[in-house]
Amino acid sequence: MLKTMTFAITHFTVAFTVAYVLTGDIILGSLIAMVEPAINTVAYFFHEKIWARRARRHQHAPNHTTATAA
Repeated sequence: MLKTMTFAITHFTVAFTVAYVLTGDIILGSLIAMVEPAINTVAYFFHEKIWARRARRHQHAPNHTTATAA
């Protein structure tokens, strides 16, 4: 859990810093730093579903390996 918390702090800090540097606005930087991780979490959920479907498809596909002569 500590690793997760330190990553979250790092993520929020980076998001805020980038948004603040680009906009010069503390409020907007703070808002972006809060909204971006929430949207990213939803995107990650769908990303994982796509990869799981891909893994299942490859699991059932025939193995087409070719032997190579040495």
